[in-house]
Amino acid sequence: MIKKHLYFSVFIFLIFACNKSENKFILVEKPFFIKCVDASFIPEIRLTNLIAKNENGQAEDMLLTLKNAGVNTIRLRIWNHPMNEHSGLEEVKTFSNEIKKLGLKVWLTIHYSDTWADPGAQTKPSTWNGLTFVQLKDSMSVYTAKISKEIKPDYIQIGNEINNGFLWPEGSFSYTSQMLELLNEGIKAVKENSPQTKIIIHFAGYEKADYFYSKISNLNYDIIGLSYYPIWHGKSFDTLQMKLQSLSFKFNKPILIAETAYPFTFSWNDWTNNIIGDSSQILPEYSASLKGQKDYLNKIKYIISNIPNGIGFAYWGAEFISFKGSEAKNGSSWENQALWDFNNHALPAMSVFND
Repeated sequence: MIKKHLYFSVFIFLIFACNKSENKFILVEKPFFIKCVDASFIPEIRLTNLIAKNENGQAEDMLLTLKNAGVNTIRLRIWNHPMNEHSGLEEVKTFSNEIKKLGLKVWLTIHYSDTWADPGAQTKPSTWNGLTFVQLKDSMSVYTAKISKEIKPDYIQIGNEINNGFLWPEGSFSYTSQMLELLNEGIKAVKENSPQTKIIIHFAGYEKADYFYSKISNLNYDIIGLSYYPIWHGKSFDTLQMKLQSLSFKFNKPILIAETAYPFTFSWNDWTNNIIGDSSQILPEYSASLKGQKDYLNKIKYIISNIPNGIGFAYWGAEFISFKGSEAKNGSSWENQALWDFNNHALPAMSVFND
């Protein structure tokens, strides 16, 4: 059973004062437990006039459905010069303001690229090509400072899944000293322009995570963030829990699951190939079904809740439905892992965000 104290924002200690005639109650705030969804596609989805539905089958904006389901934090990616306006600074800034007005926290993921960045691809923004290393550091610092100052997020990632470094080739893990210099520039820019923002360093999976975090142990970041997908990162929850606990203990940092997801079906809803398509890619004890998806996410919440320094989790692609239409060949590769079904109806797994 998940520890009850993780589900209270405050709890009360009864303290007896030295004066026997007076008892005092003191409210002590508990750490905030992050229940997050990456919802970066919502601004683009809204432009299609798609009608999404909540758990009761009523038409409702996706962001509001997430909030009502118990999500307390929204994660957004930010690209430097995207091919269109989506996930660029202006869109992210506008959407962040809307998120904050709903009382939700904002978690930004700076990809330091014009497109997707992950362990296999960390392509520099096109406008930064040809810069010297000194100029690259300066551009990265100015860019990070601008984002931090204008949005002031609650959480921010310096890079996305930077197992092999970022801003290749200069910031590749192969050039560890340069990677550390770039990370330090980003961290300083955040600290100077948005001191309250917590800084996450994000690694995909747990294999070699110990070695990676030992290399950055002198950096002034706040939180360890790991991605966990069974298809790529192993199929043992026991190993996941052990690694989360050992990393948090060894490096004395709060830790969270920065990305995870699970299918509710192996079917598809457009002509774009899905990432997950058969049982060999998932956990045998959790089927690709409504129940399997919900039970998987419950287990993720249970695991991170029971790590002494565990502070939350984020579901990736919850809103990544086939919003471009059933005939789209460049649509969603994730629609069977979203938290809305093929009729755009909110799925049972969304209830996991509720306390």
